Amino acid sequence: MAATPSTTKPEFPWWLAAALALALAAAFAIASSDLYAEVFATVAKGIGITVFVTAVAFALASVLGLGIALMALSQSQWLRQIARFYVEIIRGVPILVLLFWIAFAGAPAFVAAWNALTAPLQSAGLVGELLVRDVSLLWRAIMALTIGYSAFISEVFRAGIQSVERGQIEAAKALGLSRAQRFRLIVFPQAIRMILPPLGNDFVAMVKDSSLVSVLGVADITQIGKVYAAGSFRFFETYSIVAYIYLILTVGLSLALRALEQRLRRQHQE
Repeated sequence: MAATPSTTKPEFPWWLAAALALALAAAFAIASSDLYAEVFATVAKGIGITVFVTAVAFALASVLGLGIALMALSQSQWLRQIARFYVEIIRGVPILVLLFWIAFAGAPAFVAAWNALTAPLQSAGLVGELLVRDVSLLWRAIMALTIGYSAFISEVFRAGIQSVERGQIEAAKALGLSRAQRFRLIVFPQAIRMILPPLGNDFVAMVKDSSLVSVLGVADITQIGKVYAAGSFRFFETYSIVAYIYLILTVGLSLALRALEQRLRRQHQE
């Protein structure tokens, strides 16, 4: 007689209860202390920049990563080799080093190359003003995060696309669907269920890594906290508030992504 699988009762999320207790205690401390309230009001001004940098860089990195993944799965050996070269090189460089390189070497070189290429067209009157004088530090930081994370995201897309059963792709071929139609109608809708959880983890990681843009003077949460602490010498209070804000952002995102993952799993089982 086959044994029936035992149904285990889901564990109570004690970690979440402890985290909520700490969050409420911190909120009470901020509300009841003029010092903490002042620090929070100052540091919170950088939330908008942090969210903007993360959202824009992640969207661009996802588009670039999908393109690299499709190159890696291409029938062309050259495209596959180029994609593998890109992924291995970019993943081997720390994000902070890549940030410095893009900010102080890559961006100036891009501006110089762009102006050199467009100068003959402008002098001949073929185009209007195309001169690029500079790239702001904010967009240099976004470019660096985009390039750095696109290599990791491309592997997520590649693994998700390869997880789709080959038989379904062959059946779509038999129905006369083109390669683009097979990807849009058959492959991607199934792969997205495998892609979303690790993609969400990368998004949460980028929220934390966005703090690296403070080394360029971009006024995010970390940079504003660093400036305030240096001027007031309130290092404990300031960096406690900085950590608190990042925890609120990352834990909140993690819970939202976990709920979405469970919902997708239930829909798949139905």
